[in-house]
Amino acid sequence: MADIRNNFIGIKSPNPFWLASAPPTDKAYNVIRAFRAGWGGVVWKTLGEEGPPVVNVNGPRYGAIWGADRRLLGLNNIELITDRDLQTNLREIKQVKKDWPDRAIVVSLMVPCVEESWKAILPVVEETEADGIELNFGCPHGMSERGMGAAVGQVPEYIEMVVRWCKANTRMPVITKLTPNITDIRKPARAAFAGGTDAVSLINTINSITGVNLDNFAPEPTIDGKGSHGGYCGPAVKPIAMNMVAEIARDQETRGLPISGIGGITTWRDAAEFMALGAGNVQVCTAAMTYGFKIVQEMIAGLENWMDEKGHASLDDIIGRAAPNVTDWQYLNLNYVAKAHIDQDACIKCGRCHIACEDTSHQAITSMVDGVRHFEVIEAECVGCNLCVNVCPVENCITMEPLAAGVVDQRTGKPVSPIYANWTTHPNNPMAKVAAE
Repeated sequence: MADIRNNFIGIKSPNPFWLASAPPTDKAYNVIRAFRAGWGGVVWKTLGEEGPPVVNVNGPRYGAIWGADRRLLGLNNIELITDRDLQTNLREIKQVKKDWPDRAIVVSLMVPCVEESWKAILPVVEETEADGIELNFGCPHGMSERGMGAAVGQVPEYIEMVVRWCKANTRMPVITKLTPNITDIRKPARAAFAGGTDAVSLINTINSITGVNLDNFAPEPTIDGKGSHGGYCGPAVKPIAMNMVAEIARDQETRGLPISGIGGITTWRDAAEFMALGAGNVQVCTAAMTYGFKIVQEMIAGLENWMDEKGHASLDDIIGRAAPNVTDWQYLNLNYVAKAHIDQDACIKCGRCHIACEDTSHQAITSMVDGVRHFEVIEAECVGCNLCVNVCPVENCITMEPLAAGVVDQRTGKPVSPIYANWTTHPNNPMAKVAAE
């Protein structure tokens, strides 16, 4: 059987599935239940400095986006960092680590952007014998207004500065959690790397308003007639998160920097995709909040079964395998040609492919042939966009079939070229680079 034991920057766990810093990791009770269910590690919900605890709202804290079947697609969260006393958290972390030595426990931290504040909290966290710390530079609401969270994560110079403080004042590995609320994710990652971080984790939540109540005209969730922006998470953010993970994994300046992937991970396949793009492990939140802690058992079994089926012996066989295949648009092969093909035996004749193509694409699918309802690709019009594949309700009914070199493309009347060519050399590109003689 595949070995899914994880060693992330020296932090060992029986599997790569960790719970992210969030409500599910706010206290020992939750964390113990998570470990019993099979989670490999947790990032304890963000601790603040000593003093009066943070005050959360006493009403709704979540807004949601659902699919047509009421399946949760996205969650908006306005909860802040832990509102439990620092010393209570520290005692629980120490005890849980003692009782579960084989599981990873990383402590998320957020204190003011002042060196003395970091110097004060690092030793007391270190005393718990936790495996590492995660610097919360991502929270987009509540704490950012106080000069913490995303307010730090959006300024690369601050990131580098705080990481340096932490690396100089603790023996624990440092993971820097990045905000997605930024133009170029590579810049904060480079800053963390320059500061000496051991790894980065991403993404934190996306600034959002998920809905407006049209009776009282206030954003959801509504607190006494008012609403606020919050952090968006769940399956809907997965594409954004994967792109950002890939950007860091393939960046010349951060290539090789360990990454803990976060963002909409719900199944083993989601986790495998993140790891293929360069994540050394993954963190999960919304899926656990939606389906409970035992969802990890399906993740573990699914990952092991897939790895066995594909012949992958360990996680190292898949981590980063897809990163070299992520490129910029300008380097895509413009001589590659594919056409849609409809399996007539699988087709249920719903007509969605025709409607989508006829109304919004290239008028390349019939609706009638010889007076009979029939859906077939008109190759002379098909540009290979694969919109039909994505709107078809029958899996694998429509497939994209590449044309072999030398075959005439009926749309252009030209044979498919076997030569790789991209936009950098295309004659229509005014900046095209002509190959040297």
